[in-house]
Amino acid sequence: MSKTLIRGAKVLGGEPRDVLIDGGTVAEVGVGLSAEGAEVVEADGKVLLPGLVDLHTHLREPGREDSETVLTGTRAAASGGYTNVFAMANTFPVADTAGVVEQVWRLGKESGYCDVQPIGAVTVGLEGSKLAELGAMHESAAGVTVFSDDGKCVHDAVIMRRALEYVKAFNGVVAQHAQEPRLTEGAQMNEGVVSAELGLGGWPAVAEESVIARDVLLAEHVGSRVHICHLSTAGSVEIVRWAKSRGIDVTAEVTPHHLLLTDELVRSYNPVYKVNPPLRTERDVMALREALADGTIDIVATDHAPHPHEDKDCEWAAAAMGMVGLETALSVVQETMVDTGLLDWAGVADRMSFKPAQIGQATGHGRPVSAGEPANLTLVDTAYRGQVDPAGFASRSRNTPYEGRELPGRVTHTWLRGKATLVDGKLT
Repeated sequence: MSKTLIRGAKVLGGEPRDVLIDGGTVAEVGVGLSAEGAEVVEADGKVLLPGLVDLHTHLREPGREDSETVLTGTRAAASGGYTNVFAMANTFPVADTAGVVEQVWRLGKESGYCDVQPIGAVTVGLEGSKLAELGAMHESAAGVTVFSDDGKCVHDAVIMRRALEYVKAFNGVVAQHAQEPRLTEGAQMNEGVVSAELGLGGWPAVAEESVIARDVLLAEHVGSRVHICHLSTAGSVEIVRWAKSRGIDVTAEVTPHHLLLTDELVRSYNPVYKVNPPLRTERDVMALREALADGTIDIVATDHAPHPHEDKDCEWAAAAMGMVGLETALSVVQETMVDTGLLDWAGVADRMSFKPAQIGQATGHGRPVSAGEPANLTLVDTAYRGQVDPAGFASRSRNTPYEGRELPGRVTHTWLRGKATLVDGKLT
């Protein structure tokens, strides 16, 4: 593989440096490095970050290739600056066996745009009644370390306890979709003033918070790791903060859309804003931003949830829940966290690369931009501002809540082990 010199990049937002890639490795970082024998990328002060890692992606394959495939999803990931994504298990068939997770893992290898680490289901068929083949999935070629029934909650406390006990043997983690099902029957949006005015079934914050409270106590009792998916309420933040103060091994994620959007948008009845968990209040949004800034919330995860046009272009009650997010995540984080002064770019690298890689044990990802490290990198033009146009997405689906909205930042280059997967904003 040829050499590449990235000249004048602000590594993690710091002073401009040259970064030399040789093969799949960062060979040297410094000032005035020789460009001899290297392809030169003029960074001109753009920010260079380690390749982003998404702990929560829906790639839909196998079974829902009309929404997304591993190939189209990883192309979307590369477009957004990601070099590693964790693929959720709610496929058809469900990724609850070694055979299915190996299929997804191999499809990721073949795509060449992004590493794919499958997430295994906690229970057979996501039905919540019987543990899936956790050990077999971990021992498979895919080496599964993260398990989740995302899309559904592991609502049975005994099953959740057994899962936590099982994964402890190989330092795995259970990622919980915190939603008490009885409290959200018929729910269409966040329970509050807006739901009352619109006459839509309310989704109370306590449906999320009660499950998180139970699960952090179970994790403490078992001495195992639990991860909270798409945390969305101010109350959930306080529970996680309390759990961490007790030394409980809990981590949590927030999505970009929960950092920016509120339930006021549901007044439009546009199903693009229908998501699980639902968009919450401005108070919740501010609490989530502060918690991400102070480290109570560990990471940003996209919950990239593609749907075909017909599943969203319908009446609100019938519409599918979810939003695509891989190609806009970094821009939303810049808008909500960097441009507001809550995080610097080193903090973004921590929340979107270092820590998600650590939680998911993504070997070779979430590493410093320094000599000897794998050349998994993304270059960002932070001065750019432009309107979001889903027609240009690499994802197979277009269900973005940001269409026509102006957002900052644009990923111009992505490298996966030294190979350019995105050059000047175009996939290779």
